[in-house]
Parts: sequence; C-alpha cells; structure tokens
Amino acid sequence: MRNTLNKNPKDMLIFALDTGSHIKEAISWVDRLKEHVGSFKIGKESFTFHGPGIVRRVKAKGCRVFLDLKFHDIPNTVAAAAVAAVKLGVDMFNIHAVGGKKMMESAVVSTRWAAQQSDLPMPLVLAVTVLTSLNDDDLKILGFHRSASDLALDLAKIAQDAGVGGVVASAHDAEGIRKACGRNFVIVTPGIRGKEMAGDDQKRTWTARDAVASGADYVVIGRPIRTANDPVNRAEEIVREIAEGLAIIEKDG
Repeated sequence: MRNTLNKNPKDMLIFALDTGSHIKEAISWVDRLKEHVGSFKIGKESFTFHGPGIVRRVKAKGCRVFLDLKFHDIPNTVAAAAVAAVKLGVDMFNIHAVGGKKMMESAVVSTRWAAQQSDLPMPLVLAVTVLTSLNDDDLKILGFHRSASDLALDLAKIAQDAGVGGVVASAHDAEGIRKACGRNFVIVTPGIRGKEMAGDDQKRTWTARDAVASGADYVVIGRPIRTANDPVNRAEEIVREIAEGLAIIEKDG
C-alpha cells in the first residue's frame, strides 16, 4: 500500500486551465484558484492560443504547472521537446506511451540532462496510457485486441522500465497499475467527474474520492470546477473528497 503520510489533499488537485482564447481569462482562473488547488494543467487549447508565455505567466504567480501536450513523435523530436519543457520550468509534462520504449527513454535522458545543464529541478515525466475518452469498443476499432485496462497496465509497465516516473491513466486502471508498479510510481488521473457532469465526452470516469482510494496521486479536474456556480467552493469540496480517499487508504492499510 502507498505511504500517504504527509500528503496534502490540496496539492493532489490539478486544475485544467483550458479556458479559451483570452489569456486574461486564463490568468484570472489562476488568481481565483491558486490558494485552493495544487497545480495548473496547461493543455493543447491554452498552449496553442497563448504559446509558452502562459506557462511563464502561471509560474510567475508561484504556481506549479503540468504541461499536458502529450508528446508523441520519433525519439529525437520528443527528446528535443522535453528539453524545451525543462527550460520552461514546468513541474511535470507528459508523453504518449504508445510512442514506444525508445522514445520514452530518450525523453527521460534528455530531461535529466537539460535539468542538470540548466541547474533546474527535473520535472516529473509522465506517460499517457489510454485516453479516458476511449473504451474497449473504441480500441477494437483502432485494432487493439485487448481491454483498455489491460492495455493501460502493459503500457505503464513499459513506461516504468523506460525510466518514466509515472503515468496518466483512468482511475479505473489505477489499482492495477499501483499493484504492478509500486507505491513510488506516480499516477495522475484525468476524467474525474461528479454526477453533475454526466453526458460529456469522457467515458471512463470516476469521482475524486474513489480515484484516490484506488491509487491516484493526482486528479485532474477542469469542467466540474469551471462550470460550477461557485468554483472556489467546488474546488474545496473536491479537496475534501480527496481527503476522504486518503482516509480510506489509511484505514485499509
């Protein structure tokens, strides 16, 4: 079982900062939530609209950044992207596990080298297993003859062998990954939802409480907070749900 001592539930909440084309709006969310969440995820939407500048703006606020660009290319290209991520000062970033073991190894080696050369902390490198918008039927159409959970587990093992520090995976897959990869392997779970968010494009979802109880170290949440009548209150509710999940682990451990 994981060691959950000294875990701060707030630090485990990552807010997805994909808020449209106006950088002032994005930064207003940072100002509103920085005391209530642990990190901000900057994904393809925000990064395409605003470029690397949004990372620098968020870091200037004293906040942690998860750069969610899911690098997936030949090893040399991903290695170069990893170096750029280090120089931006991000705290974690991700690559696609299906890019292969060599690609992941190259990313880890380049990240470590760039951090040492720049005298910066080494970001946590995460491998994306199976997107939470995909289920077993979707994978069959793509030619995968295995369940989403089985594929996620195998990809997590390959990522760990490649030196990657953790994975992005559905909460449905977290328990199996935790058992196979150990308590020091980081699991970040997107697709966290509540009953109020039924019917969107996420398929393999779970609550923050259950995700943490099943093995997640971080939960990524955007729309359930962003669309709430009181986003700060909703963020605080989710932090309490995370604390409940940690309590379950302590009780069972």
